[in-house]
This record gives sequence, C-alpha cells and structure tokens, in this order.
Amino acid sequence: MKSRAVLAVVLGGIGGAAAWGQIPNPPGQTSGPGVQAARDTREPEVLKTCKVPPAAPAFPRRPPAAAAETPGPKPVTEIPGVVAAGQQWKEIWQVDGNNADGIIASKDGGILIAQNDKSDVIKLDKDGKTSIAFIGTNTGGALAMNSKGELFVNNRGLNASIEELAPKRKTVANKYNGDSLDCIGGVLNDLAADRKGGVYFTMGGLFYSDPQGKVAKYGENLFTNGIVLSADEKHLFVTNGPTVAEFDVQKDGSLTNQREFVKLQGGFGGDGSTFDTEGRLYVTSNPGVHVIGADGKYLGLIPTPRGVISVAFSGPDRKTLYAVSRDNATNKDWIIAIQTIAQGPKGRGK
Repeated sequence: MKSRAVLAVVLGGIGGAAAWGQIPNPPGQTSGPGVQAARDTREPEVLKTCKVPPAAPAFPRRPPAAAAETPGPKPVTEIPGVVAAGQQWKEIWQVDGNNADGIIASKDGGILIAQNDKSDVIKLDKDGKTSIAFIGTNTGGALAMNSKGELFVNNRGLNASIEELAPKRKTVANKYNGDSLDCIGGVLNDLAADRKGGVYFTMGGLFYSDPQGKVAKYGENLFTNGIVLSADEKHLFVTNGPTVAEFDVQKDGSLTNQREFVKLQGGFGGDGSTFDTEGRLYVTSNPGVHVIGADGKYLGLIPTPRGVISVAFSGPDRKTLYAVSRDNATNKDWIIAIQTIAQGPKGRGK
C-alpha cells in the first residue's frame, strides 16, 4: 500500500522490536490496515494462493505471568557500568490500543514509534511531545534504520511486507519463494537493516531480504521474536524463546554458525533488543530488561513496572534507555525511560 510521508524527520539508527503473538484488534475492526494479517477476515483468500501453505504455529508456550508480577515500582539494583542502584523508570507517554512498538532513536534525542492499530509512525521528542512522521503503513509494527539513513518498517497487515519509508518510499520485499509473506504464517515481528540495504526479519523463523527483495531463511529450531545486528555488522542476535541465538554474518548477508549466546533468567521469552557502546546487549521480557555482556555473561535485570516489548537508547547524550511497556488486559502502551551510566552508540537507532 503506497502512501505519503507527511513530516520530514532527521533520524539515525537501526533496529526494532515487536510483541509476541497477536494483540487485540481495534474495536469492531475485522480487516486492515490496523489489523494483523492472522486476524484479518480476508486472510483465507490470500492463503488459498499459497503454493506452500503456512505450517501450524510452532511457538513454545510462554510461561504464565506470576501472580506477584503486579504493576508498580520495583527496586533497581546496581549493574556496574550500566545503571545505578535506586534509579527509577518514568512514564513519558501513553496511548490506547496497540500503538507503540518497534522503537528506534532519532538523532535529536527523541524516538520513533511504530503504531500497529493506527498504521502511522510517530516521533516522540526529548520533551515528550509527539508528531506524525509517516502515515499509511499497512499495520506497521517495528522500525529499523541502517547506517546510510534508510528507514524501514515491517507491515503486519494482510499482504505483509518490508517497506522502505525514507529516503524513498517503496516495497522492499513481499514474497518468499514466490508466495506472499503471509504464507510463512505467524506475525511479521521485528527487523534489522544492514548497510547494504538488506533487511533481516523474524516471522516465526529468521529471514533475510537482500536489497533486491530476494528472501532466504536461516537457522534451525528457532522460535524468534526480537533481532539486532552488532555494531560492526559481523554478528546477528535473535531471541529464541528464553535464550538468544547468535549468527555470523557473511559478506553477502547470509548467516552461518548458529549457536546459543545466552540464556535469559526467569523463564520468559525475550523480545526487543539493543546494544550500548561497550557491546552489552539489552533484551526486553516480562520482568524487565536483561543486560548481557559482550562475552555472553548475564549481568543482571533492570526491572520494569510492567512487561516491556521494545527498547532503545536515546536522549541528547544517549544515556536514556527508553522502553515500550505493554498491558494486553487494558490494551494500552506506555513509553517509559530510565537514566543509565551506559551509553547507546550514536549513529544507530538500536
């Protein structure tokens, strides 16, 4: 679906994240944009065209939230070099519906936010004010930007696609082996863009679209969600249920040498992710943000008032960690932020 950009925004960065599974549709809405493909009443007609029909969902059961996981402030303990003891998350902005996900940083210290239900991309500036950056995505759910400044969104609506939003608006990929991406099955969750103009994305498994839109699948026994490239783009990290898998990136964008990078603590599946300047990996989940050293050593958890699904460093000095906090029961999203000792790398959105 083609539409126009309504606000020029100076951006920077890479990455994005997405919620695990399906989110309630806007009230009374049965087809998109604004409705994820698997809940669109028109999906059966598209799936009839699949040469290879989607397999049954293979996601592992997510452990139920413990009764003790009630919303409210939780103490933050020190993680050396990352966050000081006693720091607190602050609520910056909130919105009804599934309208905050897949955040990345902008160069001026704000963040860009994908809005699933509204099919917009909005900018939240460093003062907490919002403005519309792009309209008319097809249920856009996560954002990524490469080092050249090319901005991408993953469209989760029927006829799912990877779309470039800037500098030129165009479809990058919407086919896999000749079929619609919908034929893969599941939710087009997260994406990460490389400097060549290719895009890695998760949709049940792990995929790479080269700059010409040719899509290939990688990995074995993966239950993917969040995805992020290392700063040198030599390694790719993807959540795999309660673990994070690592791959080596080849010159042509292909992936090799799958291995387990870290086990997350607490038994919950990981979601969105980002890096700091020291190469530490930050992964969101139900209890908060997990912090992992560059060597794969688990360093600790920054607990959050609610489960979090996406994360990015921003602020004028890149020492503010932003996260999307989601409450499915009330169908609301929050942008929350905490001051850190660690610094996010400039020139990247994730």
